[in-house]
Amino acid sequence: MQDNQKPGGAASTGREYLAFKLGDEDYGIDILKVQEIRGYETVTKIANTPDFIKGVINLRGVIVPIVDMRIKFQLGNVEYNPFTVVIVLNVCGRVIGMVVDGVSDVIELTPEQIHSTPELGASIDTQYIIGLGSIDERMIILVDIEQLMSAKDMALVERVAA
Repeated sequence: MQDNQKPGGAASTGREYLAFKLGDEDYGIDILKVQEIRGYETVTKIANTPDFIKGVINLRGVIVPIVDMRIKFQLGNVEYNPFTVVIVLNVCGRVIGMVVDGVSDVIELTPEQIHSTPELGASIDTQYIIGLGSIDERMIILVDIEQLMSAKDMALVERVAA
């Protein structure tokens, strides 16, 4: 069987995304950016960093900055519970951790299932949103993590990890 085929001979034309929760919304990121998923653990705080950079962890000898997406997306009350996880990602050649409320599953979306981002006005930054994935009645906001972690944010992450 070829790599692009599923059991039964049907060719796979979709891309896989890791689905995760932030508040009441479902988000998805390209599964190829994901290195691992870990439970949330205490981080070492770094002085004079923005609120969304929680600190750093030592992951098998690599210092990994931890970014809380609930704070970055200004989702209000941030509570850590047993479902809170860190998605360890490779972003722009750098390993970072992304704190989310929980991970649900890996989904495959075909181009037909991905809809363009609606125009929300100039005051709302949506350039990090690839589109909206739909599976049955479920809508998933597809995020380009490299766009989201802008050059300014990545410079902060580099400084924290140094």
